[in-house]
Amino acid sequence: MNYNLKRNPMTFFLLSITVLVFLSMQLVYGKFASSSQAVYQFGGMFGILVRTDFNQLWRLVTPIFVHIGWEHFLVNSFTLFFVGQLAESIWGSKNFLLLYILSGIMGNIFTLQLTPNVIAAGASTSLFGLFAAITVLGVFGKNPLIKSMGKNYQALIVINLIMNLFMPNVGIVGHLGGLIGGALGAVFLANNLEKTLFSKRKRLVAVLFFLVILLGLLALAYSH
Repeated sequence: MNYNLKRNPMTFFLLSITVLVFLSMQLVYGKFASSSQAVYQFGGMFGILVRTDFNQLWRLVTPIFVHIGWEHFLVNSFTLFFVGQLAESIWGSKNFLLLYILSGIMGNIFTLQLTPNVIAAGASTSLFGLFAAITVLGVFGKNPLIKSMGKNYQALIVINLIMNLFMPNVGIVGHLGGLIGGALGAVFLANNLEKTLFSKRKRLVAVLFFLVILLGLLALAYSH
């Protein structure tokens, strides 16, 4: 896929932020850029802190742009480069940005609630949301290319989740949250391929489900 800045400005924008944050971490912390302190200081999710300080809720967004080590950064950046362009062409720049951020927020609220003792970060919450969203379009839509990609992404999601079970340093709960956010986002965010794929009622139900899950987990986190 040839990269086209004019057609994919939001993918470039998100990649730029991701690269700038990672390089800043290297500049400030050097060989300690992968440490918990560095990840935390640059906006990583730390559930215990967020639970005790409501003003730290911005950490539901910032972990999307923070990465732990070169391998983590490169894998997610290349994935965003390729999958981001596809998703942006499907949903348009505005809805693609919403899909990316909302998936990440859902993934991070899962991390906040289910693994509060872990300092977590990474774009994979949002990327899993993109995988899930394209899979949903593949299942319910009629576009043969998206159907084919959707099947491939289904297999990719399953394989990744199974691998996550055997990788203690990977936040599987964040990935699950991202999947849920992306799947629901695919329903309520209009796409450019099949604008009438989901009825207004289904889109409204998807929005309500998203808000109920998000606000429910948030309320649960602050009820302790």
